Amino acid sequence: MLDSAFQRLVNKLTDHQHTFFFILLCSCVFPVIGAESVVIPVPDYRPPETVQRVVVPAVPSDTASRVLIVTGESSYEHDWTGVNTRLRSLMLETGMLDVRVIEDPRVLTLAMLNRYDAVFVNYLGRWNYTDAQEARWGSVAEQALFDYAKNGGGVVLYHASLNMGSPGWPEFEQLAGGTMRPHQGSRRSPPDAFLVNITDHEHPVTQDMRDYVWTMNDDMYTNMYWHPNAKIRVLATAYDDPALYSQTIAGPKYPAHLYTPEKLAAMQAMAADNPQVWTVEYGKGRVFCIALGHGPDTLLHDGVKSLILRGTQWAATGSVTIPLGAKARAFNQ
Repeated sequence: MLDSAFQRLVNKLTDHQHTFFFILLCSCVFPVIGAESVVIPVPDYRPPETVQRVVVPAVPSDTASRVLIVTGESSYEHDWTGVNTRLRSLMLETGMLDVRVIEDPRVLTLAMLNRYDAVFVNYLGRWNYTDAQEARWGSVAEQALFDYAKNGGGVVLYHASLNMGSPGWPEFEQLAGGTMRPHQGSRRSPPDAFLVNITDHEHPVTQDMRDYVWTMNDDMYTNMYWHPNAKIRVLATAYDDPALYSQTIAGPKYPAHLYTPEKLAAMQAMAADNPQVWTVEYGKGRVFCIALGHGPDTLLHDGVKSLILRGTQWAATGSVTIPLGAKARAFNQ
């Protein structure tokens, strides 16, 4: 039993001092435990979240295209809330796109979607890309998206949303044209920064762009599944270089035994140009698909930003008036 003087000392300690005192006391009373027995608790993981100012909505304008961002979930690597804020800011700053955001796709109806000129999908219903179960929207909301596009609505499918559909949502895979199927060989190339090759300069979105633009802190989607019935037009590609899978470059996320020279040589779409930006004809609708755009910082680079903004306007209107960023423009201008 503690004597009164010692008790008074303990009572004066703060919470943090109590904790330190308890640890010190235990180290004196109990035998030392081997390091292999110590269990360090792992906190619940929370995706990184970028704090940004939320822009004030633009003055209502009959000339601005109405865009609905459909969001609410994504895989654990993605700061989807920060991306939505950045997207909304960039779109409003053009003066040509008016934006709303909805974080529960299950409430979508065709009547709701018909209020907008373009639906921008930034959603993935899997915590891990390889999760077997996908958080779907429900039959009413899903059919509303397909009917909206078939009837002439514009759709933008953005980055992680191209991991939706496989294997139980074939209509979405046709809408997207290309989707990731990680259980069937689709992969992410190691580099976090890579060149994007603009291969089609005739399309309104990419007209007058440089041949190459950079993307940073991004994912290169490779060996995607391409729906045989989709009418696809590729606008930009990126090269999946087998040399970048070496341990000195790729790091521990790409175990050496899985990426030996023999296995790399057998992988489809390796040492090849893989589509990163494309369009799809779906009924009367225009679908713009962009695999680029991992996080809010990625959207600040002129090439990626220009593609997203101009692609969204094209999906909404069929034409493009949003100017290219300075570092996205061709040198001969």
